Order: sequence, then structure tokens, then C-alpha cells
Amino acid sequence: MEITTKIFGTILIDDDKIIHFPNGIIGFSDLTDFTLIHDEKKGTDSIHWLQSIQEPAFAMPVMDPLIVCPDYNPEVDDELLKVIGEIVPDELLVLVTVTVPKDLTQMSVNLKGPLIINAAQRKACQLIVEGDGYQVKFPIYDILNERKKKAGE
Repeated sequence: MEITTKIFGTILIDDDKIIHFPNGIIGFSDLTDFTLIHDEKKGTDSIHWLQSIQEPAFAMPVMDPLIVCPDYNPEVDDELLKVIGEIVPDELLVLVTVTVPKDLTQMSVNLKGPLIINAAQRKACQLIVEGDGYQVKFPIYDILNERKKKAGE
């Protein structure tokens, strides 16, 4: 499938790269089909884009929460995950949304609303983590800078 996006221009998406969110994502329940795009040069250890198939202008930066919060392990009710099919731990991908304001030092991730992707079935959902253990705006600028410095050594 070929889609024209606001950020990436025209791109080809294989049908097996489409991730279906049966309930959409929070705030955008009508957007249910997405693909993950990442910079091939930077690999998978960086920020990705969750690109909507239905709305070419909609793409959200997302990342692996373990990059900035190594002990991230929210408890979620298994009942909430039924919508994405049978859960096989090795097939689960957990991502969090990234907020990149004009002042990059204020960059943050939403640890309270993870995206849970069942890679085997290409189905996903966004959940709200209960309790006060995780922040909606977890600051990551300093963490990413430290990682960059260590990688450069």
C-alpha cells in the first residue's frame, strides 16, 4: 500500500506492517490502523513514529520506555489486553509517546499511557496505568544526553 504522509512524503507500507488498534488510541478513537517508522541509520534504539494509515498528517513520536526508565514495568489488568489477542511475552512490544516541545529540554514521555503491541497478531491498544507509580510527563532530555555521551565514549 502506498500512503502520502505529512512528515515522510510518499511511502510504501507492506500489509504485514500495519498494526490495528481495535479501539483506536486515546483522543483519536477513529484512527485504528498505523505503521511504525524508524530511521534505518539510527536503528531501533531511538525514537520511532507511529504513522496513521487513515490520516496522513497524523504521526506520533514513540519510543521504548526501557531506554529512559530501565525499571519500567507497569501492572495492567490482563482483561484489558484481550482486545489484542493471545499474549506471548516475546511477541509484546511496549512503546510510550514522546512529547517534543519547542524547548527540547522539556522533552518527556508518557509512562502512564503505554501502547501495547502484539507483534504476532499486529494488534495493539493503549492503556492507562493505574496508580501514581508513573508520570504522564516523565522528563527525558537529560537521560538521552547521558546515553549519547556514553555511546560516544
